[in-house]
Amino acid sequence: MKKLRQFFLFSPKSFLKISILGLLCLVSFASFSQTFNITSSKIWVATHAADVLLESHKVLQNEISSRTGQQIPLLNSKPKTVNHLITIGLEKDIIQLEPSFKKELEKLSTTQAEGYKILVLGTNIVIAGHDSRGILYGIGKFLRVSKIRKNTLEIAPNYKISSSPKYPIRGHQLGYRAKTNAYDAFTVEQYDRYILDLALFGANTIEIMPPNTDDDVSSQHMKLAPIKMIVEQAKICKKYGLDISIWYPNMGKDYESKETIEKELAERDEIFRLLPKVNAVFVPAGDPGDLEPEVLFKWLAQEAVVLKKHHPNAKIWVSPQAFRPTPKWFDQFFGHVNANYPWFGGVVFGPWVRIPIDQIRARVDPKIPIRRYPDITHNYSSQYPVPNWDLVWAITSGRESINPRPVDEKAIHNALDQYAIGSVSYSEGTNDDVNKFVWSDQDWDPETPVIETLREYSNLFVGPDYSETFTQALFALERNWRGEVITNDGINNTLMLWQDLEKNAPLKVLQNPRFQMGLIRAYFDAYVRQRLIRETDLERQALEILQSASEIGTIKAMGLAQQTLEKAWKTPIQQAYHAKCLSLADSLFKSIGAQLTIKKHGAMSGRGNFIDLINMPLNDAPWILDQIKKIAKTSTEEKRLAEIDQMLHRTNPGPGGFYDYMGDLESQYRIQNDVAWEKDPGSLNSPRASYGVGLVGEDWVDEIQATGFKGQITPKIWMKQVTTLYDVPLKIKYDGLDPTVQYRLRLTYTGRFRAKMRLDTDDKQSIHGLLQTGKTPVFEYDVPKAATADGEVTFIWTCAEGDRGSQVTEIWLTPISQNK
Repeated sequence: MKKLRQFFLFSPKSFLKISILGLLCLVSFASFSQTFNITSSKIWVATHAADVLLESHKVLQNEISSRTGQQIPLLNSKPKTVNHLITIGLEKDIIQLEPSFKKELEKLSTTQAEGYKILVLGTNIVIAGHDSRGILYGIGKFLRVSKIRKNTLEIAPNYKISSSPKYPIRGHQLGYRAKTNAYDAFTVEQYDRYILDLALFGANTIEIMPPNTDDDVSSQHMKLAPIKMIVEQAKICKKYGLDISIWYPNMGKDYESKETIEKELAERDEIFRLLPKVNAVFVPAGDPGDLEPEVLFKWLAQEAVVLKKHHPNAKIWVSPQAFRPTPKWFDQFFGHVNANYPWFGGVVFGPWVRIPIDQIRARVDPKIPIRRYPDITHNYSSQYPVPNWDLVWAITSGRESINPRPVDEKAIHNALDQYAIGSVSYSEGTNDDVNKFVWSDQDWDPETPVIETLREYSNLFVGPDYSETFTQALFALERNWRGEVITNDGINNTLMLWQDLEKNAPLKVLQNPRFQMGLIRAYFDAYVRQRLIRETDLERQALEILQSASEIGTIKAMGLAQQTLEKAWKTPIQQAYHAKCLSLADSLFKSIGAQLTIKKHGAMSGRGNFIDLINMPLNDAPWILDQIKKIAKTSTEEKRLAEIDQMLHRTNPGPGGFYDYMGDLESQYRIQNDVAWEKDPGSLNSPRASYGVGLVGEDWVDEIQATGFKGQITPKIWMKQVTTLYDVPLKIKYDGLDPTVQYRLRLTYTGRFRAKMRLDTDDKQSIHGLLQTGKTPVFEYDVPKAATADGEVTFIWTCAEGDRGSQVTEIWLTPISQNK
C-alpha cells in the first residue's frame, strides 16, 4: 500500500486511479478501526485548574458535537465505571486518578513542553498533556486522526502516540489590514475559528499588526475598527493559551527627533495598554521603516520601557531586513544584537534579509535565538518563489493566488530549520491556507511526511470520506505548476479529479471554503491551459500569414493576421470553466471574504485578485498588434515588408550566432549554478527566475491592467528573466565558439529591479561598466576577441553595492568578423 501511495503521489494520474486508491484506503481503514458509541460516551476532565484547562475541554466537546450531531456530556469527577470515556487532562493528574491508565501511559516515551500522549484502551480514549498547551494539542491530534461522521466516531484500535514539538515557536501572522486578500473581511467569530484551526495543528503563536503600518488603516470590508479587532485577536489567543506577537514597524518621520519619539512612544503605550496579552514585539529594521542600527537600537530601548510597563515578560525581536544594507550596517547591527540587552528576544530571518540564515547564526551569540519569518503567501517577487514558474502562470495567477505548495513548503522548511527555533509565517490571507498547516506540522516535527499532514488536514476540515482523494487533489494542484503549462497534460487530469469530487460530494462539502479554494484553482488552471493551446496556435497562424506578405501584400497580410489574433477574445472558448471560476469567486467572497477581483470584491491590485487576470493574453498578440499598427503607418510597401521581416526575425542571431532567452528552459543550461534549489530555496547564493518588465512605469501586471495594452507594449518574454540577488554574481557560459571570430553581444535587460549592473568576462575583460537599467532595455557591445580565443566565454554580471540584484533576459552573440 505504501508503495502504491507513493506512485500515485509522485506520478501523473487520472481521476480513476485516485478513485481506486481512495477505495483501497477506505477498505483498509474499515478493517483497522473501531467505532465508539457516542450516545454512551462521556468526557472525563481529570484536571480542574482553570488556568490549565482554559478552553480545551470545550473545544473537544464542541468539535465532536458539531461533527456527530451528538452532545457528549462533560464529567468533572471520576465516574464509578471507567468505560466509554474520553479522558483529558494533565498526565500527572490522570495517572494519579486512574491507575489502570498509568502503566500504559508510562510505557510511552516521556513528553516535553507542550507535548501530549494519546492512548486507545478498549472503549477508553486518553488524551494526556504535558502541560496546558499539551492538552489542547493532544485534542487537536485526536481530532485529526479520528474519523468523525454523523453519529459516529472511529479511531484505530490500540492507537497510541507520544509527541512533543521540536521547535518552541510555531505560528502565523494574521494581519488585519487592507492589503490582505481576506483577513480584513473576517468577523471576530471567523478569527476565533481560524486561530483554533491553526492551534489544532500545533500553532502556538499568532502575530498581529498595529493599526498604523505602511498600508491603508482601514478597508471597506472591515467589521470592526482595526484597534478593536486586534484586541479581539489577543483575547482569542489568551482564551486558548496561545502567544501573541505584534509586528510593529517604525513609521515615524525621524527617530532622532524628540517630537517623533514622544509621539511614537505614546502610540505604543496606548496599543500595549489595550492588548490583554503580548509575548513578543517584532520590529523590522526596514521595509518599512528603514533605520540605521545605531538609531534603531537606541529607539528600541525606549520602546522596551513602554512594553515592560504593560507586559513585563515580553521581548523585542528584530530582523536585519533592509533594502540597501552595507557591510558596515551589518557590523553595527550584529554588534547590538550581541550586546545582551535585557529586553532583546532574538533575531528574525525573513524576506529581504540579505545574509543567509547560516551566516546569521555564525555571527550571533549562540544563546540568542533566531526565528524564521517565511513568506508562504507569494508566488514570485518573494522570499521563496515557485521555482522556475512558467511565465503563463505569472501572467494569470499573479503574485498572490490560491497556492497550495505542500511539497515545496516542506522542502523550504527543512532546508533551513536547524538554524532557528521555529517560525511565524508571513501571510496576506487565506490563499496560503494549506501552506500554514504544513509549516505548523513541520515546526512540530520536520520528519513528518507532508502527505500525513494533508491527510489530517483533509480529514478534519473536509471530512473523513474525502480525506484521501482531497489530499491527492491538493498535491495535483501543486503539480499543475511544475514545468511548462502547454505540455503539462496533468492539468486536465487534475480537473477531472476535482470534478469527480464535485460530482459526488454533499452540499456541505461543496460549500466548504477550503474545498472551493481548491476547486476554483482546478477550473482556473484548466481554463488557462486550454486558452494557451489555442492562442499559441492563433499566433502561429498569424505569423505564417505575415510571412506571406510579399505574396499577398502587406496591408492584406496585416489585416488577416490581426483578425486571426483577435479570435482569442472575440470568440472565446471554455466559457463554462470561466463562469465556474466567477461563481466560485463570488461564493468565497461571501463565506470568508476572499477578494479575488478588484471591482466586484474590492481587492487591492496584486493582492489575491487573480480572477481579474483570467483572460490575460497568453501569446504575443499585444506586441504583434502594436507592431502592425506602427508598420501600417509606413509609407511604402518596400519599407513595410522590411519592417515585417525585422519583426518576424527579431530573435535571429544570424549565421554562426547564438540566441538565448534566459526564461526558457532550453537556454537555462548556460546559467552557471553550483547550489541546488533544495539547499537554497531563497536564492541568496544561486540564480532564480524573476518576473517583471521593470521599464519606466508601473509594475508590469498593473501596467497592462491599467492601460489595456495602450501604453508601452513589449514582447511577452521580457516579463521573465534570470536574476541573482544582491552581490551574488550572475554567470552565463557559452562554449563551442569559433576562436577565429569576433562576436558582438546584444543584451536585453528587463526585470523588477532598476539596478546598476556591470558586465565582465571570466578572464576579467570588461564588456561594460556600471549602467542603470530600467530605462533602455537593449544594449550592444563588441566582445574582446581575446575573451573567446579558447572557444568559450563566461559572462559575469554584478550589481552595485546596495543594489538588489542582476537581471538578464535575452542574449544574442553574433559573429561580426572572421580572420582567415
